[in-house]
Amino acid sequence: MADEDEDIFDVVVIGGGVAGCTAAYKLAQQGHSVVLIERAAQPGSKNLSGGVFYCRVMEQVFPGFVDNAPVERRITRNVVSFANPTSTVNIDYWDQRLAEPVNAVSVLRAKLDAWLSEQCEEAGVMVMPGVKVDELVIEGGQVVGVRAGEDELRARIVIAADGVNSFIAQQAGIRPKEPKKSLAVGVKSVIALDPATIEQRFHCSGDEGTAYAVVGDCTQGVAGGGFLYTNKESISIGVVLRLDDLVAKGLASSDVHDHFLAHPAIAPLLEGGQLREYGCHLTIEDGPAMVAHELHRAGLMIVGDAAGFTLNTGLTIRGMDLAAGSALAAASAAHRALTDKDYSDESMARYERNLERDFVGQDMRTYAHMPELLDSPRMYGAYGEMIADVMHGMFNMDTRSRTHAIKVATRAFKKSSVRLGELVRDGITALKAL
Repeated sequence: MADEDEDIFDVVVIGGGVAGCTAAYKLAQQGHSVVLIERAAQPGSKNLSGGVFYCRVMEQVFPGFVDNAPVERRITRNVVSFANPTSTVNIDYWDQRLAEPVNAVSVLRAKLDAWLSEQCEEAGVMVMPGVKVDELVIEGGQVVGVRAGEDELRARIVIAADGVNSFIAQQAGIRPKEPKKSLAVGVKSVIALDPATIEQRFHCSGDEGTAYAVVGDCTQGVAGGGFLYTNKESISIGVVLRLDDLVAKGLASSDVHDHFLAHPAIAPLLEGGQLREYGCHLTIEDGPAMVAHELHRAGLMIVGDAAGFTLNTGLTIRGMDLAAGSALAAASAAHRALTDKDYSDESMARYERNLERDFVGQDMRTYAHMPELLDSPRMYGAYGEMIADVMHGMFNMDTRSRTHAIKVATRAFKKSSVRLGELVRDGITALKAL
């Protein structure tokens, strides 16, 4: 509850997603008065998102998370696919070790965010849905609360988890409006299929599931990629398209999405399904560039998507685990600041030091060069076609005598539009990125 003398809460958290709920829950557990403000009528009610959640970090916050939270399937099969107009080349990895302990689950955020909000309320967090924060209250260079319409809510610390296009980060002067190159639009369909069909088509059983990461023809040459993952009774599938490249190529995101779903390797996986949901949302394309900004001011910390904690490693797309990790780092810094009664910028800087020691900051550094690799236009056409030509040369048994694999690869390279210098540069970038 609020401070009895000053009517000031210890912490106001803006945003009821994974990051906001994790921070609010952790601080309430530690005995602090916390308000969680969510713009939607109920946390998760407006969220069309979902995805693969690398969830081991959540077991630190909510023991038994996988068994208790409304997760869909435990992801034990991962497919990385190079898609061309008439072919695909897949790396198909299944491993029982990913099931115990559970490495990742598929989730639908409308369900998950509502559950997280309930855990917050049980821990003592005051959840305020249906409230839009208009601005920060800043006095003497320090954030001391938030303003929503004519109402003002005072707090010793504000934690902003207000999403990709964080106006809080912009108002605080932490960063300007992000350039289109750092952002992408995600377009997704949720297609209902019965569990037996899902298990048969995606070679999984029980509550296990499959996730696809696709690059190439799925985006019609636009920088980005395709995704597909299995839920209990549906398939989530779509594309993520970098905004600047989408505009430059003059394509409509909905048309690219439909093109992917009609691909000859994808359409059979969806056959007989019924469209349950369709929508789009803004997402992050260059997380390392966004988190390079300072993430704090006196009395303020920025977490989750609002800070830029998203990574596309080419094999995995991560956001929710990094959001949760950043929230824990911020909660730790807030707890220390509240204990010391020090809400200065120097005190808030402990948040970034926490990140640097944790997997969140370390992984952002490890994959800092990945956006550079994914910026290569060859990733969305030439390389996939070259790999397919190599595989065709190996598997196409005509009446001619066989050629050594190295010669098949050399012929495919010479046939492609890729030049040797480009291949070398991309190879060096890949080594740095991975």
